Amino acid sequence: MGRVTRKQRWGAVIVAGLVVAVAGLLWFKPWALWVDETVNEALPSAGATSQAPTTGAPPSASAAPAPSGPVTVAQGRFVSHEHDTTGVAKVVRLADGTHTLRLEGLDTSNGPELRVWLSDAPVKEGRAGWDVFDDGAYLNLAKLKGNKGDQNYPLPADVDWSRYRSVSIWCDRFDVSFGAAALARV
Repeated sequence: MGRVTRKQRWGAVIVAGLVVAVAGLLWFKPWALWVDETVNEALPSAGATSQAPTTGAPPSASAAPAPSGPVTVAQGRFVSHEHDTTGVAKVVRLADGTHTLRLEGLDTSNGPELRVWLSDAPVKEGRAGWDVFDDGAYLNLAKLKGNKGDQNYPLPADVDWSRYRSVSIWCDRFDVSFGAAALARV
């Protein structure tokens, strides 16, 4: 067996360093911080609401008509956590009775594995709020469509959205909130 020369050792160190550097770049994806993905979705419109069968009795004067369009039932402004985040989160009831989470004017940093979460955790400002959203009940709605703009996330019909009091732009890669909004009933 031959002796390993100093040149061979340095070569092995350089190769190992390059492997670690490439793996780190692929894991952290630092270029995502400089690449914006803008989404501008319109608020979804549902078909006409179904009417209850009529019984021949005149409608009650005290009965409120069902809304014919989207109605915001909860909303809140984003606060920044790990990254500067602004915009508004809304839960919107569509004319067909389904609910959608709508993010309006969202502006945050891009990053690896960003998700939209509903959580039962309270929104805390600053560093205290970075990692609270996975401590209790949360619902991982979907991959964030874009780090800027207006976007919609349909809420599953079998989920009681009202038990969640906040929305977080959650980075699954690093288990941290980029920003969050407390949902207050309107």
